[in-house]
Amino acid sequence: MMKQSVAKKMMLTTRGTSRGVRRSLMMAATTSSSIISVRPTTPSFQATTVFPNAGASSKMSCFSFLPSHRGLHVASRPSDLVGNTPLLDLGNMLKSSHNITNGCKLYGKMESLGPCSSVKDRLGQGMIDDAEAKGLITPGKTTLVEPTSGNTGIALAFVARERGYKCILTMPETMSIERRMMLLALGCEVVLTPKESAVFGALAKAQEILTQLGDDGKDGYILQQFENPVNPKIHRDTTGPEIWRDTDGQIDIFVAGVGTGGTVTGVSQYIKGSPEHHCAPLNPNLYTVAVEPQEQMLITVAKGGETIGPQGPHKIHGIGGGLLPPLLDLNLLDEVVPIHSDEAMQMTNELWMTGLPVGVSSGASVAAALKVCQRPENANKVAVCIIPSFGERYFTHPMFAPIKQKAESLVKQPLPEPFDNTEYGFATPRR
Repeated sequence: MMKQSVAKKMMLTTRGTSRGVRRSLMMAATTSSSIISVRPTTPSFQATTVFPNAGASSKMSCFSFLPSHRGLHVASRPSDLVGNTPLLDLGNMLKSSHNITNGCKLYGKMESLGPCSSVKDRLGQGMIDDAEAKGLITPGKTTLVEPTSGNTGIALAFVARERGYKCILTMPETMSIERRMMLLALGCEVVLTPKESAVFGALAKAQEILTQLGDDGKDGYILQQFENPVNPKIHRDTTGPEIWRDTDGQIDIFVAGVGTGGTVTGVSQYIKGSPEHHCAPLNPNLYTVAVEPQEQMLITVAKGGETIGPQGPHKIHGIGGGLLPPLLDLNLLDEVVPIHSDEAMQMTNELWMTGLPVGVSSGASVAAALKVCQRPENANKVAVCIIPSFGERYFTHPMFAPIKQKAESLVKQPLPEPFDNTEYGFATPRR
C-alpha cells in the first residue's frame, strides 16, 4: 500500500488538474507496486512510472494529461507504442468450456495488441535501441540481417523502417504467406531457406549474406535474437514489471511458450529474483511453466524428462524452433508442459469463438495454463500466460483451411426490389 506521505505528495503535485485525472492517478498509485512521479508542466503535467527492480530502460513515460482532453496519450513514433499491454481474464471467457472450479484466476498478457501484433515487438525495438546506443549500427548506412521465423522479423522490419535501416531477413519456407507479405510491405528483403534445415538453415544464410555487405560484412549487422542478452533483458525491464504491477504483486504462476526463451527467462528473473541482474526477489516461489510442442520436446529432455509420441515437425508457429535456445535458463523452469499441435489448434479455435483472434502459439499457451490452473494444489492462485500474437497473421495455417474454403465458396445474393438483378449477372430481375 502506498504510504500516506507519498499520497499527500501526489495530491500536492497534481493540484491544478481536473479532479477526474487526480483520482485516476491516485487509484493507479494505490493499487500498483510501482512508483509514480508526477512532474507539473504548463498547461499539462506528465506522470512517469518507475519499476523498482528494473533498469533505466524500464522507466515508462507517460501520459500527457491535458485539462481539456482528459487521458490524452500521444506517441511520437510507432515504436513508442510497444509494451504496456493489458491483462485479460481468460478464466471468465472460457468458463463455459473449461470451468476452473478451484478458484484459480487465469489472465492472458495480451502481447497480440502491440503495434505489430506480437510479443516480438519488444525484442525488435530493444535490440535496435541497444545496438544504436552502443554505436554498432547507423541509420542509412547499416543493413540489418536476421534469421527469423516471422514475428521477430516483422518487429525488426517496422522499427528499421521507422529509423531508416535497410533490412534483410532469412526464414524457413514454411512460414506463412501473411508474414512474408507483412515483411515485403514494410520494405524488407525476404530470403527463404529449405524447411528441412529449420532455424539452422536460416542462420547459415544470414551469415552468408552478412559477408557480402561491404568489406568482411562491415556494412551489415546481425542482431542475433537467439543469443542477444537484450532478449531476456527487455522482459526483465518491461514485461515482468508490467505483470507484477497489473496483478498487484499477486502472481503465483507464469506460463509462456518457448521460442528464443527470452520471455520466460526475463519475466522469471524479474519476479523470482536474479542477483546477477540486480533483481531483488519479489516472489521467489513463482511457479514458472515453459510450453513446447509435444512433437518436439527438446526442453523436456534437457530437464531430464522423456518424450511423448513421435518427434519431428509440428504446426505451432513461433515455438519449438528445433534447437535448445542458448538464452533459456533451465534452472528457472519449474515445469515443462508439452502441447500437441492438434490440441493447440483446438484451443486457438475456442479462443476465436470467444471473440479473441490469436495465433496457434497462443492456443498452446492457454491450453498448458488451463492444465496447470485446474490442479487442486493451485486453488485460489493467480496465473498469467503470454498471448504472443494476433490471429490474422495465420490464415494460411492448416487450421484455417476449412474457413478459407468456405470464404472462397461464398456467392453473391440477389437484391430486393427495386433493384433489377439482371444488371448484376442474375438471370431474372429477382434472381
